Amino acid sequence: QVQLVESGGELVQPGGSLRLSCATSGSIFGITGMGWYRQVPGKERELVATISSGGITNYVDSVKGRFTIFRDNSKNTVYLQMNGLKAEDTAVYYCSAHILSHSGWSDYWGQGTQVTVSS
Repeated sequence: QVQLVESGGELVQPGGSLRLSCATSGSIFGITGMGWYRQVPGKERELVATISSGGITNYVDSVKGRFTIFRDNSKNTVYLQMNGLKAEDTAVYYCSAHILSHSGWSDYWGQGTQVTVSS
């Protein structure tokens, strides 16, 4: 069974930095796109950043220049380096990945990790 587990979320002051990690496990035969999303209560889940298997990245405008997504294909892990954090970055952050398993290709999600930016 494929699982994604996020870690690294915590309370941080404005202007601070955090690194989120998303580790995959299970019978995985391949991974293409991976990404980070975030959601605040009462709002739809928002795409934050994506990265292809070849390393091509895409960011929502609000995080460009502050966040960096990268992946370690040897570990099937994706990261989100967040610098210059703002109060509006407060959300539950989820990772997602397009994974080939025994069931074929599917999109999988983690359980989320809370990031709170506050003084």
